[in-house]
Amino acid sequence: MSMNTQTKLKIKSALELILTENIVNVSRGLKELEKNADVSIIEILVGIIASSSNREIKKEILTFLSNVIDPLSPSLLIRFIQEEKYAVIRQELLTVIWNSKLDYSPFIAEFVEIAIEGNFMIALECLTVLENLTGPFEEHQLLEAHLHLREYISSDRTMEDDQKTTIISEIALFIREQKEQEEIDLPLE
Repeated sequence: MSMNTQTKLKIKSALELILTENIVNVSRGLKELEKNADVSIIEILVGIIASSSNREIKKEILTFLSNVIDPLSPSLLIRFIQEEKYAVIRQELLTVIWNSKLDYSPFIAEFVEIAIEGNFMIALECLTVLENLTGPFEEHQLLEAHLHLREYISSDRTMEDDQKTTIISEIALFIREQKEQEEIDLPLE
């Protein structure tokens, strides 16, 4: 039996343990995935979080996802956060991101958009994520973030929720500071 087939069997076995929704089995399955899994299992785990009603199991899987170090996982998690079918766990997925050791700086505009589209708690989570991004930020990302903010401010949505509008103002201040910082860092010709 080739190692590739053996690894696939181990992943399948680990996922079967997780799907039992027994916390002991879930922990064992996640430990096995730490050794053998690749980024392909992230969507399966996100689906389990979305469908499970067991808070303990959700917490275990969210912690596991926070520790994933595959460089492909940030773009996947951003995609899942933006998908409507995962809206019920959007806040939890944002928590995974700000607990992650991976760099989500390339997604600054996406976080601004998610904050604007979400409720107060989503906006607050996005602010936390943004404040923890290390940069540097690409000029086009900052411009896109700025455009999202400008669109929000010119819409009627600013009247919907004072708390959220306060958070969006904090995000706008953060974006402005980053734009100013990037301008300072540009070499003079």
